[in-house]
Amino acid sequence: MADVQENLISRRSIYRFEEKPVPRECLEQAFEAARHAPCHKQTHPWRFYVLGKESRAHLIDTVEKLSREKSDRLGETDVEKMVAKARTKLFDPPVLIAVTSDRSSDDLFREQEDYAATVCALHNLVLSLWDQGIGCQWSTGSITRESITYEILGVAAAEQRVIGFLKVGYPATIPERQKKPIEEVRFYLA
Repeated sequence: MADVQENLISRRSIYRFEEKPVPRECLEQAFEAARHAPCHKQTHPWRFYVLGKESRAHLIDTVEKLSREKSDRLGETDVEKMVAKARTKLFDPPVLIAVTSDRSSDDLFREQEDYAATVCALHNLVLSLWDQGIGCQWSTGSITRESITYEILGVAAAEQRVIGFLKVGYPATIPERQKKPIEEVRFYLA
């Protein structure tokens, strides 16, 4: 059990990756871990879409447009630098995975439970990859809400919700993070 605890505590979001491919066997092992996530009513609402270079290229115009809009909102002076950074986020990770969860428009409680189960599956995936020396960053940016994203994935927005993109690769650096003291997050009630 000590290895499991160490894996949970040591995991970090990775923002910079080595230029080293992630073997498909590593991904498949992680998808297997995701498949076994807890899931109320056994709905298994999660889907994982691994985007190749062609799929990513179809997103570039939208990513650039969103980046320019964000630059305007923030009053950024170097818009092209922000656009270039957005492109990098799309193309630099060795693996890019879109994660979706089933929608249940007629049962919002079911949809909320399915979202929670999908996040559990995503975390199983992340922890499995971390155990293999592979890092991830879960991104929930505005691209997840764009119609082009649904088109590229071949899913209907009424049936599935894109909950984020998972950037995957071998860490170039592992950031240090400070966590809140346990007394600030854990409470025993009488």
